[in-house]
Amino acid sequence: MAISTEKLGYVLQNFVSTTSDVQGAAVVTPDGLPLAVNIPNTMDEERVSAMSAAMLSLGERIGMELARGAIDRISVEGDAGFSILTSCGNDAVFLVLASKNAKQGILMLEIKRTVSDLRYILG
Repeated sequence: MAISTEKLGYVLQNFVSTTSDVQGAAVVTPDGLPLAVNIPNTMDEERVSAMSAAMLSLGERIGMELARGAIDRISVEGDAGFSILTSCGNDAVFLVLASKNAKQGILMLEIKRTVSDLRYILG
């Protein structure tokens, strides 16, 4: 079954426009190919996708080496905000870029809801 990038794009656009303090989002393959991207124009979507794959790979390695099991989420916090990478199954990961002002509890609930929608589309 083919992946509907149009549906993925719609879900991302809805997530970014309705979730407070979210600055962008992307769905990428584990090897770094963008499936759907909604990020600020100042960012390169191919670079963001590649970095997401690198974060995922490193996170999986850390999970194995430190006996933490399969990873569900990777979060990087910086001065300007958060980058959160969440698994969408074996074929994709969901990257969220949020500002420092984001309320993490609400953000995680919205990510969980959106991941459910993305998994449905991805099959």
